[in-house]
Amino acid sequence: MPVLAWLASSLALPTAWFVLHFGGLVQEPVPTAVASGLGIFGAAFALSWATEVAQLDISRALALAFLALVAVFPEYAVDVYFAWRAGKDPAYTAYATANMTGANRLLIGVGWAVPVLLLWARSRGRLASIRLPREQSVEVNYLALATLYAFVIPVKGTLSLLDSVVFFAIFAFYMGAAGRTHHVAPELEGPAEAIARLGPLRRRLAVVGIFLFSGAAIFTAAEPFAESLVATGRRLGIDEFLLVQWLAPLASESPEFIVAILFALRGAAAAGMGTLISSKVNQWTVLVGALPAAFALSHGGFGPMHLDGRQREEIFLTAAQSLFALVVIADFQFSVVEAVLLFILFVPQFVFTHPFARFIEATAYVALATGMIVASADVRRSVRRLLPWSRHRR
Repeated sequence: MPVLAWLASSLALPTAWFVLHFGGLVQEPVPTAVASGLGIFGAAFALSWATEVAQLDISRALALAFLALVAVFPEYAVDVYFAWRAGKDPAYTAYATANMTGANRLLIGVGWAVPVLLLWARSRGRLASIRLPREQSVEVNYLALATLYAFVIPVKGTLSLLDSVVFFAIFAFYMGAAGRTHHVAPELEGPAEAIARLGPLRRRLAVVGIFLFSGAAIFTAAEPFAESLVATGRRLGIDEFLLVQWLAPLASESPEFIVAILFALRGAAAAGMGTLISSKVNQWTVLVGALPAAFALSHGGFGPMHLDGRQREEIFLTAAQSLFALVVIADFQFSVVEAVLLFILFVPQFVFTHPFARFIEATAYVALATGMIVASADVRRSVRRLLPWSRHRR
């Protein structure tokens, strides 16, 4: 298929979604899921190409940060909706935290394994690890900072406007640091190369247009996609809490996974991994910070979202998984063995959902992370470099 045909096909899918959605032509859950899902799928393709071209004008880290921010719009839309409803009905607090924790754990437990496993398969076993480039230390550093603060939330048992301020500040500093990284011109191919040939002005207009168009498609399709999948699942008698925690995030996380897969299939596994790490920073800062802000606006006051025991355990488990993942990539190497380990540790969370099981799972993550730090001097040196203010810069 010609290069421009790939670009046209990817944009045709969200265009079809706009027609069906705003024309009121899809109402039932299954047709809505298919139409909105294809719209998200096509928009994700277009986003990956636009982000590659954007690296001609801004730093690679900042381009990946913008991609991750746009790609997680579906998750923002769904989760902020739950938090807004929680301001009127406290029962929705559980759905907001369930959706947020499920999205974060799915991103690491499944998403992070994708680039390295594809790299290994693509090279037929010759390449078994990803070496993260120097500039991706920006994402890793601020993810470490957000993860450390996240452990405070289950201890105090609330999500408050103070948490919003802290998480938004971490994200703002992250974006500032990403914008200061060294600029390296990317090697473009396919649709990205075709866009780059348009010349500086038309190229930039095309990139901005694709970002806006794709972002609008993802934003408008997010809630219908998640809700139609949930409605379909309910007919099968599946637990509602688990649907909100796993099925809705699986739908809204698809753009990030697709973009990472596309990068990996083109031999840019490190860029795919960088996109997913950026997405994790965004979800662990802006997404979490947005929940108490939406709750307060809906509730009409400054009061916090109060978390019950189950919600606190879910957040503790999510923070523990993030801590272990950070220790794994602290040396800026991510191997097939480590990817498989992250996936194996994640899978039991679908089966063992009792609160005590959640505590055991979280404890296992923390114990493994602590054991790696204690057992290896190299890991200890790498971990010391994680925080943004560390003097041990890479």
